[in-house]
Amino acid sequence: MSGARAKGTAPSRHHSVYVIALKDGACPEKSSSLSCVYVGLTGLTVEKRFRNHQTGHKSSKWVKNFGLDLMPELFDSLNPMTYEQAVKMERELADDLRSRGYIVFGGH
Repeated sequence: MSGARAKGTAPSRHHSVYVIALKDGACPEKSSSLSCVYVGLTGLTVEKRFRNHQTGHKSSKWVKNFGLDLMPELFDSLNPMTYEQAVKMERELADDLRSRGYIVFGGH
């Protein structure tokens, strides 16, 4: 079976969460103290995933239209991880950023 993991082997740790800064236009209700960001997860490098967003390949409309740059200071220490960990961490990171005053898109 293609893509199946051999019994007894550890899950692959090649997934990552990432945060992308968004232009102010993404958040019309933005106050001067809040930053707008997009939170996602990927099995690619975060740089490759960001480029895909920018070119419209499997892109979030928020990143394609308003993406500025990656914010590695918010996610580098978390990566890499398994897919299951990344799914959970994407939600936790988005919730954490919201609690810190960010306006967050993504982070399902």
